[in-house]
Amino acid sequence: MDLDRQQVDKLAKLANAVRRRDLQMIYNAKLGHIGGDLSATDILVALYFAVLHVDPRTPNLPDRDRFILSKGHCAGALYTTLAHAGFFPLEELDTFVQPLSRLNGHPDRNKVPGVETNTGPLGHGLPVAVGSALASRLTEAMWRVFVLTGDGELQEGSNWEAAMSAAHFQLDNLVVIVDRNRLQQGDLTERTMHLDPLADKWRAFGWSVQEVDGHDHAQLLDVFSRVPFESGKPTCIIANTHKGKGVSFMQDKAAWHHKVPNSEEFAAALKELEEVAL
Repeated sequence: MDLDRQQVDKLAKLANAVRRRDLQMIYNAKLGHIGGDLSATDILVALYFAVLHVDPRTPNLPDRDRFILSKGHCAGALYTTLAHAGFFPLEELDTFVQPLSRLNGHPDRNKVPGVETNTGPLGHGLPVAVGSALASRLTEAMWRVFVLTGDGELQEGSNWEAAMSAAHFQLDNLVVIVDRNRLQQGDLTERTMHLDPLADKWRAFGWSVQEVDGHDHAQLLDVFSRVPFESGKPTCIIANTHKGKGVSFMQDKAAWHHKVPNSEEFAAALKELEEVAL
């Protein structure tokens, strides 16, 4: 793929803007999952600004691509990305988790334009995505399905039932992206329940697999441009990321899975992100 350097730079700037706005939103709300939000931001920005066939002006077009955020607790990153993409006004982010707000702590498809399915309980996004991809196949439609899972989330057995089904039905219109930050609530994923060798496990279930740096927009654009990797096989992209990416004292720290910065931490984090933006 001939990468457009201007596009890569644009995505990097957008991702930084999303991180800053997400940080502000969570600090104001005193609630959120900042660590996982920051690890997933580059993936979400690449998808919504360079990959997905979606239109924020008409978010329910029948032939749109479907994106499912299986790690629904990271709704903050999704909302902030959707707002920057034009699905709803940026100002609405100020209402995050407030009474009567559309922007709940987990995504709600009946409230938020651009949200395809409600997610929160882990292990549900991929099964729904398999059903959606199968529906596209049965109706001879052309839309694709992308789903972002956490890595700790893969400890839920429902994911592997869904993975087996996707391979059985040869759903090469389905793409799973694993946010492989190696941390979950409280500890390292590998100390909680071994996932490695993760790529080999997906291959054993009949998937075509590639690993990338989940913060490198050039790598993300390249790998997304090549899906499906193999005809007749669903695609798995393992995106190696860092929890808390972009903020030195949050990065790779399990404590920031579900922690809200105090005023001093907020100011320090925002300064780091603003310095990157210069």
